[in-house]
Amino acid sequence: MDRRPTLLHSCARAATAAEARFRVNYPNSTIRASRIIALDSEAASVVGRISGQRWKGAHFLTYKEPASGADAPRSDAILRSSDGAETRLSDELDGADVAVMVATADRGAEAASIIGKACALRGIMTAGLVVGDGDGLDDAVNALRPYASVLVVSADEDYVPEMLGALRA
Repeated sequence: MDRRPTLLHSCARAATAAEARFRVNYPNSTIRASRIIALDSEAASVVGRISGQRWKGAHFLTYKEPASGADAPRSDAILRSSDGAETRLSDELDGADVAVMVATADRGAEAASIIGKACALRGIMTAGLVVGDGDGLDDAVNALRPYASVLVVSADEDYVPEMLGALRA
């Protein structure tokens, strides 16, 4: 059997009409249960500005602090929703398909660690979006890198809604 390497664009082109029949020509209709979590105060402003747009099943949250108390596992945290209510990360991740962490500085390292580990325990895909340009971005990228299966850096916050749309948030 002759095996040829798969090229980067091979899946985008069908070689025959028979293969083209199996191409999906419409958007995926499955709604994801997305959790968009700002890791720092500037990221919370970015998330707050986009949370009012039309989304399909996305919850917009801001990391507040690690959960405390005897009943709180080390992989839990307190989050604040866009209406100001506080909730636990563990409750928000129940039924979630994807968690997107948004950062603008390295202050989110602790949050990225807690959220990333909690998602890994549950098999939830994680993505990291680092927004801005400047010196602090390397630290933000390094904080998210171990915990995000997809990591995107953008100088422009206008890219965030585009990325969330691509993730079907």
